[in-house]
Amino acid sequence: MTKKERAVFIDTYLEKKYPETPIPLDHSDDYTLLIAVLLSAQCTDERVNQVTPYLFKKANNPFDMIRLSQKEIEGIIRPCGLAPMKSKGIFNLSKILVEQYGGAVPQDMKLLESLPGVGHKTASVVMAQAFGVSTFPVDTHIHRLAQRWGLTSGKNVKQTEIDCKRLFPKERWNKLHLQIIFYGREYCSARGCQGLTCELCRLLYPNRKHPKKVKKP
Repeated sequence: MTKKERAVFIDTYLEKKYPETPIPLDHSDDYTLLIAVLLSAQCTDERVNQVTPYLFKKANNPFDMIRLSQKEIEGIIRPCGLAPMKSKGIFNLSKILVEQYGGAVPQDMKLLESLPGVGHKTASVVMAQAFGVSTFPVDTHIHRLAQRWGLTSGKNVKQTEIDCKRLFPKERWNKLHLQIIFYGREYCSARGCQGLTCELCRLLYPNRKHPKKVKKP
């Protein structure tokens, strides 16, 4: 198969396997989604969903969040890891939302990326899942699988995103990035498949004999 043929095959396969793509991070609006995605960096969605009920009970909007101290936030989110950095980001971005945006989350990629603690991937997830803007957020799961499936050289996350956007229809980006994550977690984990075991890897590369080495983000 050519790269384009692989992309079409993957797209069709994943749409059949995951016709529904619920957002894995529990949230009630765009602000709580933003905070949950920020917390998910180097942390599982399951752990984030265990922590956010306690945080959002105290503050589920930027006005209430800045009434907490950074230390209070840090204490609540500690199980998510990187608590000092994440709590600083949460407090400071909430302060900016209150002072500059009337408490609203801006519906603009560059403005989101300018917020403390918000990188390109976090901004992309919020734009896609909160505002319905077509983006293709690339996390470690997608970066790894895109290499195993021959969609990208995997030089870096930025290149993987560019390659995926070129290969897949724009109207599929928001749903497909979740479908890839779901599949990776269930069947094609970092150590569980290595490009040799799961059904999709075997269908795409039936003659592959050795683990597919992937470049880290």
